[in-house]
Amino acid sequence: MILHGVDFSGADSGGAAKIRMVSRDLASPKADIRQQGRFDRRGLVRRILELATDGGQHLVRIDAPFGLPLETLRRAGVDPTWKGMADWMAAFGSPRRWRSELRVADRKEPRRSCDHAFHTPMAPMNLRVFKQTWTLIAEVLLPLAQAGVRIEPVVATDSPLTVCEGCPASLLRLLGWPDHGYKGQGEPPRRVRADLLRRLMRQGVSVPRDMAEAAEADAEGDLLDAMLLIMDPLQGPPPAEAMVEAWIW
Repeated sequence: MILHGVDFSGADSGGAAKIRMVSRDLASPKADIRQQGRFDRRGLVRRILELATDGGQHLVRIDAPFGLPLETLRRAGVDPTWKGMADWMAAFGSPRRWRSELRVADRKEPRRSCDHAFHTPMAPMNLRVFKQTWTLIAEVLLPLAQAGVRIEPVVATDSPLTVCEGCPASLLRLLGWPDHGYKGQGEPPRRVRADLLRRLMRQGVSVPRDMAEAAEADAEGDLLDAMLLIMDPLQGPPPAEAMVEAWIW
């Protein structure tokens, strides 16, 4: 199994090559991690589809919401299936148009079951995250689903490639590690990033020196977030509503 961690971006211009992806081959004796590079959203879709052709088993964890709360779908009169939700969102053509229309019908921002279970920072429709939610579902997950990729737990196929939602903040909280204060210029954010890198390596993840230095110097924390997502996935059977709302691994 090869784990891939993706720090996602819902920025304009298709992500503007801001998306970071790192990989960790669990079959490697040292379990070294390596950078896959920077991508925009179209490039990310192409790279994930390439993984499906190499004959290996892959798990890709992406740091962005894969679904919306069932409560929101009911209030909006949307087919309460993941595909119905995704098609409805994509039909708006842009994240801002989608959120504007959604707030006309309902200004509430309920959380999903997984948001409650894993204490995620924000609801999928929140002002700070709605672009990530819409662009991931409409521009990345829908094309992958159409290509036959398994999206856990909302799209089931026999593909050797599985894509699922991850959340660095939830993982840090579960481990009892610092879950904030590592993003920003200067000190102490740099020291917190260095501390998290040391903790990551103590978990048996072999981080090349140049990659560790780059992650420590990255004030936005994007590379570190991607690296956290190549740790062992969270375990536990998802509830029934996760078949639409998605789940965090």
